[in-house]
Amino acid sequence: MFIKPNLVSNFSRHLVRVCVVQQRHMAQQQTKEFKAKIQGVPEKMRDNPILKKIDSPEFKSIFSEELLTLVDIFKKYNYELRIAGGAVRDILMNIKPKDIDFATTATPDEMKEMFTAEQVRMINPKGEKHGTITPRIANKENFEVTTLRIDVRTDGRHAEVQFTTDWQLDANRRDLTINSMFLGFDGTVYDYFFGYEDLQQRRVVFVGDAAVRIQEDYLRILRYFRFYGRIAREANCHDAPTLEAIRANVEGLAKISGERIWSELQKIVVGNFAEELVLEMINCGMAPYCGLPQEPNTAEFKRLCTALKEFERPHHPILLLISLLNSVEDAMRLHERLKLSVFERDLALFITQQRDRVDVDFHTLTDYQKLCLHPYINKDYVEQLLKYKNKTELYKSLKAWNMPRFPVNGNHLKERGCPKSKKMGLVIDQLKIIWAESNFKISADDLLDKHLPSILESLNSPPLTPKKKMKTTE
Repeated sequence: MFIKPNLVSNFSRHLVRVCVVQQRHMAQQQTKEFKAKIQGVPEKMRDNPILKKIDSPEFKSIFSEELLTLVDIFKKYNYELRIAGGAVRDILMNIKPKDIDFATTATPDEMKEMFTAEQVRMINPKGEKHGTITPRIANKENFEVTTLRIDVRTDGRHAEVQFTTDWQLDANRRDLTINSMFLGFDGTVYDYFFGYEDLQQRRVVFVGDAAVRIQEDYLRILRYFRFYGRIAREANCHDAPTLEAIRANVEGLAKISGERIWSELQKIVVGNFAEELVLEMINCGMAPYCGLPQEPNTAEFKRLCTALKEFERPHHPILLLISLLNSVEDAMRLHERLKLSVFERDLALFITQQRDRVDVDFHTLTDYQKLCLHPYINKDYVEQLLKYKNKTELYKSLKAWNMPRFPVNGNHLKERGCPKSKKMGLVIDQLKIIWAESNFKISADDLLDKHLPSILESLNSPPLTPKKKMKTTE
């Protein structure tokens, strides 16, 4: 088919126009997306993020042979690598960091190519979708290295990210100014949003607009309170706009899994200013989203916080939350929301069931020793109950008490004709109560001769059933 030259040129011009329009449209879309990505930018930003150089013992302590190897690999391939987040904060506070995260300009694919070429094994492939590659250097040490990124879209729990090489944009997506700094391996501190000054003043604030940062991940509400407990010098010096943003967005916590909420709560309730922080969290409307009653028992919580000062630390975090509960049903609702461990769940149920019996049914050390022997109750639960009720002397005595060995076992029962079944456990439970009533002195022979027959008889007796109503004829 032959096409005239003028038609070709017209077609070409039309094609160019279409391409230009498409490019403009794409540019507009990219501009819109870019603006969305950098929402909440702080009003104050450093013109020069290079703040200072450090050479502290805490900084020097991180340099293992494996880390030096990692740094050399990134240098060899001309990618920048820095220490990120919490480790920088800790080093600047003269604390040796426990965990170190790294940020880089290399993309995950570039890191994989680089580590493959250097014959470095990579583990934990699940992190790759978030931009994290974990090389294991010399088969000794793992390092989590994450590509600089921007949050494109978030739903308050998960973020869709886009990789970048701009360190400031990555710093802007982090939660708190004190966690948004970077540290080079020559000791250079990079601080874009005055996190260093906030750290010196022990001030805990979000990067930029607090509401925007919270809406990116609602768990940041709890992280704010946790870091306040770690950083602040005084209990009630919160940034007012930050608390306003928390109150306005507290319902977003409903999107966060109970496991993640409990992970943060545990650190808050045993940290600095625990009493004041929990009460402030309740004032912000957080209680129902954390599995607590709509009206938590704050008076009991305050009493317990004072009482626990008389006992050695650490305390089980669940113990403090129990004081905010009003009933056994509240304990089950707390478990359903936070997905407590078996120990935490059973302790919450035990204390909410037994706390009102202290000084009513339980008075002496023997009473509490007997309680230790009941089915589904162990000595630790009873010790925690005494702690909870501020019974310091009884607590010390019970803790020092070594439970004597129960003199009867399953073989003894079989020799006396007790069938091997679920009933055997019930028999042992009842014998233990009788043994405790004797102040743990009754012998095995007495238990088996004098008490076993009546226990077996009661278990073998059929339960009484009501007589059936006879039919009547009209």
